[in-house]
Amino acid sequence: MKAKLNYLKLAGLMICVTGLFAFSSIRSAARNVEGIRISFVGSDNLYVTEETVNKLLIQKFGRLSNVPKENIALNTIEEVIETNEMVKDAQVFLTVNGELTTKIEQRQPIGRIEGYTKYYLDEEGKRMPLSNNHSARVPIITGKITGKALEDAYVILKYINTDDFLRKNVIGIHILEEGNYQLKFRVENFVVNLGGVEDLQKKFNNFKAFYAKAAKDRTLKEYDIVSLEFNNQVVCTKI
Repeated sequence: MKAKLNYLKLAGLMICVTGLFAFSSIRSAARNVEGIRISFVGSDNLYVTEETVNKLLIQKFGRLSNVPKENIALNTIEEVIETNEMVKDAQVFLTVNGELTTKIEQRQPIGRIEGYTKYYLDEEGKRMPLSNNHSARVPIITGKITGKALEDAYVILKYINTDDFLRKNVIGIHILEEGNYQLKFRVENFVVNLGGVEDLQKKFNNFKAFYAKAAKDRTLKEYDIVSLEFNNQVVCTKI
């Protein structure tokens, strides 16, 4: 008898909890959107602004404030925000207080193309438009820009971004032709003939060893060209 009574109490409790949950869900769905909050994750450099995102949403959906929560299609809003060429990913959700919250991850440029058309190359090797809101401090790519040369430039940029010394000092990649690339440095007057993109680790290790010794000997200003094209050696031309 006691066990049966406990079972009935437990069943009653479960019914009450289920009822409260259902009531809460219905009440929550009936509420209107109380406001919109847009935030950016990752980099502090904003290539797209909160104002731009708000305008995009208004053009597509009108004013979302005071719209019933049950009428909000979160996936559709995410897709609309991601149509902006500066946006890599958007996550949209509703808080328990009825706030429509959007978290945006921007695309990140790693190089800037200065050719007949000007644009960024992003971290995935894709074309990214320049922004009116922020100019990225990334290496500038010049010269004979072709599809293959641009693929090679992306390989070089990816390697540069893994190395603190190179990331701080390389400011440009000049394409002489496909498979023949030059690097320009922030401070030094010489150019570095890199050749192709094969054996990048070996080439850059050799270069950094040369640079450290030349800096110690205070002879960096004496060089006009530093070539890494030859197997396992650095060949320099003096001014």
